Order: sequence, then C-alpha cells, then structure tokens
Amino acid sequence: MRHLWSFLAGVAVAPLAWVLIALGQDGSSRTVDRWAEVGTYNTANLIEPAVYLAVIGVLLGVLGTLRFSPLGPVTAGLLLVGPYVGHFVDPFAVQDAVPTNWSLFGDPVPLLLPVENGTLFLVGAALLMAAFSVQRWRRWPVAAPGPLPPPPMAGTADDEPTRTDLDPPGPGRPADPDTDPPTLGYPRPMPPPPPAPVSPVRRDGESPWSAPPRAGSRPDGGTD
Repeated sequence: MRHLWSFLAGVAVAPLAWVLIALGQDGSSRTVDRWAEVGTYNTANLIEPAVYLAVIGVLLGVLGTLRFSPLGPVTAGLLLVGPYVGHFVDPFAVQDAVPTNWSLFGDPVPLLLPVENGTLFLVGAALLMAAFSVQRWRRWPVAAPGPLPPPPMAGTADDEPTRTDLDPPGPGRPADPDTDPPTLGYPRPMPPPPPAPVSPVRRDGESPWSAPPRAGSRPDGGTD
C-alpha cells in the first residue's frame, strides 16, 4: 500500500512541478529583463515567481527525501525527463505535443521553457537517484520487544500475611492486635506492688561497714 500511495504522489507532483517551474522561470526572467530596460528595480515584482519556485522546491524535496517508498520519486523523475529525452528521438513532435496557450492567474505558462533549457531533465535526474537507495525499498524496522521481567520468587513463611493483616478492623475486632477489646465488665484489679526490701537489724555499736549478720545468728539475749 505504501508503494501505491507513493506512486500516486509522483504522478501528481510531476505535472505540478512542470507548471510551477515554467511560471517561476518565466516570471523571474521577464522581471529581471524589465529592470534592465527601465534602469531601476522593485524587488516586490520578484515575490510571485519566487513563491512558485519555492513551493515546488519543497514538494520535490519532500518527495525525494522521505523514506516512505522510492516509487514516487522514480515515477516523477521519469515523467520529467521524458520530454527532454524525446528531443533525441523526434524534437519537432515534442514541440507540437506541448501546449503553448496555457495561462494561470492571467500569467502565460510557457511549458516549453523548462524543457528547452534542461531544467526538467535536471530535476528528473535528481529524483531518479532515489531508486539507488536500497533502504528505501525496505520496510521500516519494527522495534523488538524488550526482555520479560523475571518471575516473582516464592515467598517464605515470614512474608505470608497474617490474619490480622488481612482482616480490616471492624466491630469486635481491635485495630491493634496487642490491645484487648473493650468490654462492659469491671476493670481488672491492678496487681499489688512488690514488697519493700527489709533492712537487716544491726546491734548497738556495730559498724555499718561490718559484715551483715548471718541467717542463723540470733540477737543478744536470745535463748536456745
């Protein structure tokens, strides 16, 4: 399909290039000759032929450089070099076949001008060079798919979520698993504080840095 669209583009651009080149060259030559006759110039008179040449230059450049299909440039090139090559076979038949009474926007279109000065042959030969690019006949390369991600590793027992992690907090289920659920009963009694340590009894006159009394010793005055 891409070759078909390129072929149709070449068929459409070739006659358009012939007409616009003829208008641009004729307008430019008549404008410059007029300047030489009157001895002065006005560059505004050169804008119209310059636009014709610029438009066809852009179209031919796009047709000849895009890597879409070379069939369009080859078709347009053959159509443009044909009239000039015909002069080698029968120049008078070519002169009679080309119309000479065309006009566009009131300006005459001298179609024989670009044929006789060789401009069509030059442009057509440049477009035919597109056939020598081998890559233009190939399809656009398709991007290769990237490498697949590695499969996930099997999780361990520590990675498995617990029931508390799976079940959302709700009625009767605390948000914090370490907190007891609220009840309507009496609060639990607080555990009693641990007993205070009992200091050992020392006798009068005993130094506080002396050894503590043994467990089996009795105070003075005790009976066996």
